[in-house]
Amino acid sequence: MIKDKLVSQQRTRMQAGRADDGLGPNSDIGARLRALYGSVQDEGVPDQLLDLLEKLDNAEAAQVDAQKGKSARGGE
Repeated sequence: MIKDKLVSQQRTRMQAGRADDGLGPNSDIGARLRALYGSVQDEGVPDQLLDLLEKLDNAEAAQVDAQKGKSARGGE
C-alpha cells in the first residue's frame, strides 16, 4: 500500500518535470560531477602505469607460450 503511494508520487513528480531530490542532470551536483569526470578523463595515463601494464602483458604472453610448450611436448 505504501509502495503504491510512493510509486504514484514518483510518477507525479516525473510527469511534472521536477526533481525534488536535487540530483537532476542540471543540478549543481550533476554539473560538478560532469566537470570532475571531464578533468579525470582528460588526464593522461602515467608512464609508470603504462610500464606495469606492458610488463603484465609480457608475463602473460610468456605464460601462454610456456603452456603451449608443455602441451606440444606431451604435457610434462
